Amino acid sequence: MHDDTSLTVGRVKRVLEERIRPAIHSAAVPLTVEAHELPGEPVSAAEGLSLEYTPARVGEAWGPAWGTTWFRLSGRVPAEWAGRRVEALIDLGFDVNMTGFQCEALAYRHDGTPVKSLNPRNQWLPIAEIAAGDEPVELYLEAASNPVLLDYHPFLPTREGDILTASKERLYRARRMDLAVFEPEVFELALDLEVLFELQAELAPTSPRRMRILQALDDALDELDLQRIVETAPDARARLVEVLEAPADASAHRISAIGHAHIDSAWLWPVRETIRKVARTSSSMTALLEEQPEFQYGMSSAQQYAWLKEHRPEVFARVTSAIAEGRFLPLGGMWVESDTVMPTGESLVRQFSYGQRFFEREFGIRSKGVWLPDSFGYSPALPQLMRRAGFEWFFTQKISWNQQNVFPHHTFLWEGIDGSQMFTHFPPMDTYNSQLSGMEVAKAARQFKENRVATRSIAPVGWGDGGGGTTREMVGRAQRMNDLEGSARVEWEHPDAFFEAARAELTHPAVWVGELYLELHRGTLTSQHGTKSRHRWAEHALIEAELWATTDAVRSGAAYPQGELDELWQQVLLHEFHDILPGTSIAWVHREAVAVLDDVIVRAKAISDAARRSLAGEGDRALVFSPASVAGPAPLGATTAAASADSVTLDASGSDLVLENSLVRVTISAEGLIVSAVDRATGREAVAAGSAANLLQLHQDFPNMWDAWDIDRYYRNRVTDLRSVVGISSRLVDGVAEVVIERAFSESTLTQTLSLAPGERTLRIVNDIDWRETEKLLKLAFPLDLQAAHTEAETQFGFQSRVTHTNTSWEAAKFETSMHRFVLVREADFGVALVNDSIYGYDTTRDVDGDAVTTTVRLSLLRAPRFPDPDTDHGRHVITTGMVIGAGPAEATRAGIELNAPATVLHGGRDVAPLVSVEGDGIVVSGVKLADDGTGDVVVRVYESLGRRVTGSLAVNFAHREVREVTLIEDPLDDARLGGELKLRPFEVRTLRIAR
Repeated sequence: MHDDTSLTVGRVKRVLEERIRPAIHSAAVPLTVEAHELPGEPVSAAEGLSLEYTPARVGEAWGPAWGTTWFRLSGRVPAEWAGRRVEALIDLGFDVNMTGFQCEALAYRHDGTPVKSLNPRNQWLPIAEIAAGDEPVELYLEAASNPVLLDYHPFLPTREGDILTASKERLYRARRMDLAVFEPEVFELALDLEVLFELQAELAPTSPRRMRILQALDDALDELDLQRIVETAPDARARLVEVLEAPADASAHRISAIGHAHIDSAWLWPVRETIRKVARTSSSMTALLEEQPEFQYGMSSAQQYAWLKEHRPEVFARVTSAIAEGRFLPLGGMWVESDTVMPTGESLVRQFSYGQRFFEREFGIRSKGVWLPDSFGYSPALPQLMRRAGFEWFFTQKISWNQQNVFPHHTFLWEGIDGSQMFTHFPPMDTYNSQLSGMEVAKAARQFKENRVATRSIAPVGWGDGGGGTTREMVGRAQRMNDLEGSARVEWEHPDAFFEAARAELTHPAVWVGELYLELHRGTLTSQHGTKSRHRWAEHALIEAELWATTDAVRSGAAYPQGELDELWQQVLLHEFHDILPGTSIAWVHREAVAVLDDVIVRAKAISDAARRSLAGEGDRALVFSPASVAGPAPLGATTAAASADSVTLDASGSDLVLENSLVRVTISAEGLIVSAVDRATGREAVAAGSAANLLQLHQDFPNMWDAWDIDRYYRNRVTDLRSVVGISSRLVDGVAEVVIERAFSESTLTQTLSLAPGERTLRIVNDIDWRETEKLLKLAFPLDLQAAHTEAETQFGFQSRVTHTNTSWEAAKFETSMHRFVLVREADFGVALVNDSIYGYDTTRDVDGDAVTTTVRLSLLRAPRFPDPDTDHGRHVITTGMVIGAGPAEATRAGIELNAPATVLHGGRDVAPLVSVEGDGIVVSGVKLADDGTGDVVVRVYESLGRRVTGSLAVNFAHREVREVTLIEDPLDDARLGGELKLRPFEVRTLRIAR
């Protein structure tokens, strides 16, 4: 036979697109259109339905950026349509390639009942499954005119990302608002052809299965009269039955599909628009669940359910009903799909505790796994935290975005810094927005790394990022691929069931140890410092507020402000979402984030202030309230009198400035650079010979794409050392030596204050920056006289080691990495730590000059990308850093905590004994609070901070019945009663509940 493949392929494509799909809806009549454009923010559905409407028409421009237009559509079903399925077809001016990224609407009936959403890939509304004919129709559309910001030429700077700067021009023109007859056989024929057409494209070019499919496609189209498609569609479908019913191979890959609509809690839209996106998508998904009995849909983020409950109770009621039926599945057990690299350990604990408790309180369920498909890398502390919160599995896919190295597993055990392991799966489709296309299904089967020993993977199915969810077309594809020769088997299945089956068949999974580093989006550690700094300060302010409020409740019987603390924590947790804290959202989002987090800080500090004043009582004694806790100094929560310390000297007699106390001596050049930093006890020099630390460096920063997200390696090729000094001065202030350096560069100015206090190893560096740059990256460099094999960067409840060499492509890819409050560089007997109060990114280079090895660490201070916020971080920033001279892990941990949780001096009349104290090198108390369940029990969290086994003790300094270990979310554990002894493995986290 001649090869007619190309003819068949071309024929199917044209007939499907130009004849069959347009015939899915046949007869149509226009609806009458009325509209009301709101002048400000959205209103409730009840208010929207009661608005005054004026005549409008299809084709008119509607909707300025971020506006809301309510449409009222009315008409009658023609009598001759009786017995037919009738739908409304609504095109608001959609671009089918922009689902979730442009205009959308939620439809309501006249009584306020939500129908479903309208978006570019879902342009229909159900009217009647079987129309009676000559019946009235009235629909209301809450239409959002969201601007397209990520367009066909993406990453162009735009002012449309903030309602304060967006244009008032109307953006959209509706193309269609009709009633139409839905033709089910034509719809099914389109799906039959589409699934087979996409399947044959993935098969071997001359395989028998492909050839039979191509012949069946030709036979079906031969039966189809293109002028009578509705009448002849059943005949065409009949010619496809044999190839559609051919069963899958016994060894076919199995795909567990779950309906999905990854909805970013903020990104290219503000939080207020996310609330409506959740309502729109949830309405569509509950409607689809009612129509498709085999379909299951999963949605993460307790915050999004809470928004529905508060803002769209009519939608929440439908969701709650579907959850009770086991069809709408709360996933993930977190408050939001959080970033996991930058939040503190306490924040991640609260992500789990607030998420799980909401699901349990509202729906009577707990999530078994953590569902986190789109975060930008994953902390090596996470496996332990997931396990200790009671989770059994972890799901993500973002590592498939790696620029350089292909991750070697899809189903595996992920091991964290403490040795805990978590069963983990990456979908081999490499997407969380699967359409169940033939290409995606074939890719999953082909790429699955565990094909030798396992058979199954997950597919999150639906339009996402901006929401939208699963469509009836995707459900139709799943039905056809459930048992189809040449295809993987597709079945709707709860992720819990998938993980149970996957674990049963993969009895000896591979192990990946350490962080899941994303070789992309490295700039997210630095972008939007305004948001990052407020977030860090808010976290610590809340942890401290809990400490003092708990102390006051136990010592004085004061009321514990649980409700307010819950409210404030939930605000912080929302802003840990993986497009807010990483700095990748529009200007509107970050403007609001800074305002909200500033308010959290003020209110948390007010809680602390009130509790401390209550505890201190009246008097004129100076009391030091210290929230810091590292084994060795005063216990957490203790008040102490101010201690005396050795004096500091400041020698300004020469060209250099010399700052010296009993521990260290620091020399600062006339350029304001640190040319020497000596540990006096050992005489060891920290600064590399011939180099200078505290060197500010300005780089050009223009990545290939993903401006706010990415730093590309070539940024290092162009650098300006900022050595010029506008002015330099020195002084002694209250016994502290200070050097003030003023610099101006490009469009910006910077004042640095370097200070050394008595008895301190830390040279503190306060960087006060008026940042006016565009597409620049500011680094602060410290070339150190250390031959360090690793850096040790703090992460949640410990630190992670990273090699300083680039022997392999995996190591070379980590040219920008993360830290929390410190990064430590050391040899066996000497090290230097760099601490900070609000930054997260750093890089390390290793240079050899003869026999001398220099390890240079550079802290990333500020960036200036132009998309999606064209004025990213313009304005003033105060970033406090510090150089800890002669440090090991204990000194680095101590300095990092004390910089971020400083003591407060208050005058009062009585000392306050700490509620608990710990003994044991490296044991840190990370939090003290009252139990979430309102019993008044005290919860204390401790961890081992130095990476070694330790035996210590916990002293409880108030009347109590017992101490028990509980999970991170305060669930009881069996046989968990403790005495005074604490035994901790390296980086182990323990949560202790003390019954009063």
